[in-house]
Amino acid sequence: MRFELHCHSTCSDGTEPPAQVAARAAARAVEVFALTDHDTCAGSQVVVAGARVIRGVEMSCDHEGRTIHVLAYDRGQPGWTALEARLANVRTARVNRLRVMAARLEQRGIKIAIDTLITAAGSRAVGRPDLARAMVEVGAASSMRDAFSRHLYDGGPVDVPHHALPISEALALGREAGAAMSLAHPHLYDELSGHLVRKHRDDGLGGIEAFHGAYDPRERTRWVTLADTLGLVCTGGSDWHGPEEAQAQPGVDLPADRSNALLRWLSAA
Repeated sequence: MRFELHCHSTCSDGTEPPAQVAARAAARAVEVFALTDHDTCAGSQVVVAGARVIRGVEMSCDHEGRTIHVLAYDRGQPGWTALEARLANVRTARVNRLRVMAARLEQRGIKIAIDTLITAAGSRAVGRPDLARAMVEVGAASSMRDAFSRHLYDGGPVDVPHHALPISEALALGREAGAAMSLAHPHLYDELSGHLVRKHRDDGLGGIEAFHGAYDPRERTRWVTLADTLGLVCTGGSDWHGPEEAQAQPGVDLPADRSNALLRWLSAA
């Protein structure tokens, strides 16, 4: 089956609105779909022709000062409203963080109209990519990569620590909401991924994104093996942000046995 359980729209850091992402998924014959914008479910009520649509979100979590992303999927149980309310607080913290970073940029001679940027974003989650794009627009950076490499990188002269939800708190919220939760893009954390899923599988972290759009067969096998060793479900998604990426379209294919296990997990009460 073809799944898309990890993709982004303009509700966070994607480049296309939710309806357009949904249309792309439909064109790719995706059968199970979840829009998983960062810390918001604003666009998750989209319709994907021919697909089952699940409400989802990619939660930004803190583990010992490092940001870890956890994908959460709504199983239709009570409690999801409380999760969304807590994520709204996270988005407010993002805005405050961006204001401080803009002030630091101004101290370095780079003036960004931060109020205009935040107003234009509306309910969309904002972050460092928004500042990077604004820097390119005013000629303070040649590209977003340049903006990050000289100013916005983790621990850099402009960066402000992002006080994300502690991963234990995020997982507790997910459990209370009856959500299915999976560790996103485990390759970004390398060996830490194994530690995280071992430590938190009994806290509700029941899946790992073994079928990621960027994985070659060797990388996929690494995470499938870990999932099987620990009794986790393998989830799948492209982590698609827009057509300019190497993963040009949403959707990843899972073999029948993995598909069936994933469907049962997503539907579990």
